[in-house]
Amino acid sequence: MDDEEDLLERLAELKREHKDLDEIIERLLSHQPVDFVQLQRLKKKKLVLKDVIQKIESGLLPDIIA
Repeated sequence: MDDEEDLLERLAELKREHKDLDEIIERLLSHQPVDFVQLQRLKKKKLVLKDVIQKIESGLLPDIIA
């Protein structure tokens, strides 16, 4: 179960990073002028993190045979 614990730890780390990106994006949008290039990079990174989070979460779920 050590692998599962490692995945859960990694998942928590990724979720924190995703939340941090949310806050950074909000701060960036609240200050004018907005750097749209940086904004796009941050949003793309956030989407990549979301995909990785979903992949890990689906790997942690047991397979259900219908």
